Amino acid sequence: MVTAKRVQKISASPTLAITALVNKMKKEGKDVISFAAGEPDFDTPKHIKQAAIDAINQGFTKYTATSGIMELKLAICEKFKKDNNLTYKPENILVSNGAKQCLYNLIQVLVDPNDEVLIQIPYWVSYEEMVKLAGGKCIFIKPNIGLKITANQIEQSVSARTKIFILNSPSNPSGVVYDKKELEEIARVCVRHNIMVISDEIYEKLIYGKKHHSIASFNDNIFKLTIVVNGASKSYAMTGWRIGYCAGPKEIIEAASSLQDHSTSNPNSIAQKAAIAALTGSDNCIQEMAKEYEKRRDFIVGRLRAIKGISVEKPDGAFYVFVNVSGLYNKDVTGSVSFCTEFLKQFFVGAIPGSAFGDDRFIRISFATSLENIKKGLQRLDKFANLLRTS
Repeated sequence: MVTAKRVQKISASPTLAITALVNKMKKEGKDVISFAAGEPDFDTPKHIKQAAIDAINQGFTKYTATSGIMELKLAICEKFKKDNNLTYKPENILVSNGAKQCLYNLIQVLVDPNDEVLIQIPYWVSYEEMVKLAGGKCIFIKPNIGLKITANQIEQSVSARTKIFILNSPSNPSGVVYDKKELEEIARVCVRHNIMVISDEIYEKLIYGKKHHSIASFNDNIFKLTIVVNGASKSYAMTGWRIGYCAGPKEIIEAASSLQDHSTSNPNSIAQKAAIAALTGSDNCIQEMAKEYEKRRDFIVGRLRAIKGISVEKPDGAFYVFVNVSGLYNKDVTGSVSFCTEFLKQFFVGAIPGSAFGDDRFIRISFATSLENIKKGLQRLDKFANLLRTS
């Protein structure tokens, strides 16, 4: 059987592949430390789990409307108003099986063959593959300095075919957070060229010492061009519950909902009830998690900077450190894939190659694991770095 050409173009997720290998090695009894995880290591808060139990006991286990139940949509509208100063109606909201499905739906309904989508390097692995599946063309923008791009770089990348700019702040994998002035400048470019913005804000509540700004909140012009994507997975430690949501112009949301009609239909009914509890309950649980993440971040950055041949910028959000290890490359370890492969084979530590995110100089290390694991994993990284320097 010959598969469709569009499927032949896409690549498997390297983050999931590394995580699967790490889990396999653990089952074999190896003392593996995983820095690969893209999910919180905390349990889902009790009040959220209780809401799901209540939903089951009350028999809320049937199909719902494809785009989500009204009670959840209203909670999402209230969240946007309270947290982001954004005013939406339920008709502007789509609830999906995770933020990933929101992104997939949006790219499918917005991108025609040969449309160009602007994406910053480094980027989350699935952006590129989603654009490929829609027949679009990725235009990658690499930062001139550090890990942020500028409005001027976006301006220089615009063509007559440019349809969308994908913004991810806080970023996976870099953890960078764009400040208000940077976003205002980006917004002006997008408005000037009538470019739609898909603003992936899934790590919005995991920020350390900075303030999150949604690009859609600056003025009516950029508001009309922006679809904001968010979800419960990262902030509330609900990755397996699969609840994401997006908000934007009614006609785009309706189109995305119609697509979802014929793929998955509604998100899990029980998880929707749990998401209501998450959005309407106290944020104390998030603040506690964020405080622990910040502690881990500070330790990991300090320790990494003490390893010769490695450089790193301190992330302002999410729970990743994007680490430049190219100073350790040699005749045997020539890039991020071979670096991560040998690191896992020889020292039993799993990390994600930077090539998966568009920059082969780097690896991604997640600090969504215990401080004990971080200390142990970085000790092994120090030994691996010393081995590479002397080989």
